[in-house]
Amino acid sequence: MPLHFVTREGIHVDRISTAWAIRRFVDPAATFAFVPRTADITAVEGIPFDVRGVELSHRGGRCTLEALVDKYGLADEALRRMARIVRAADLPYEEPAPAVTAGVLAIFDGVRDGSASDEERLQRGFVVCDALYVFCRASESTALEV
Repeated sequence: MPLHFVTREGIHVDRISTAWAIRRFVDPAATFAFVPRTADITAVEGIPFDVRGVELSHRGGRCTLEALVDKYGLADEALRRMARIVRAADLPYEEPAPAVTAGVLAIFDGVRDGSASDEERLQRGFVVCDALYVFCRASESTALEV
């Protein structure tokens, strides 16, 4: 049976990237539900993510994608590089950002603004995540600092 994850509606860079990583590295058949900010997400069936106080969320200046990488022991260096970029886009005032961050954030803003639903944001955002992951995998052999 596929894992079912739950998050707040209005997904953006961190929640899209986390959902992408769930499908790519944890469970290709995973499903997602999006609930209003005012709803008690812990009362909804599923594994909550990117919600204050749950295991898969921001902790210590790190983003939800990084929490997922840690929880599932994902040792993929390209994914870790990608998570660093996502953190900088999601938490822009935490620390200096890799140079690519502004462009990544602009693309995710376009995904958000050009999509009619969270499901559509996932569909479009997964394409962006695939490309960002390939970029991060290719950058492993260069001096790109992320």
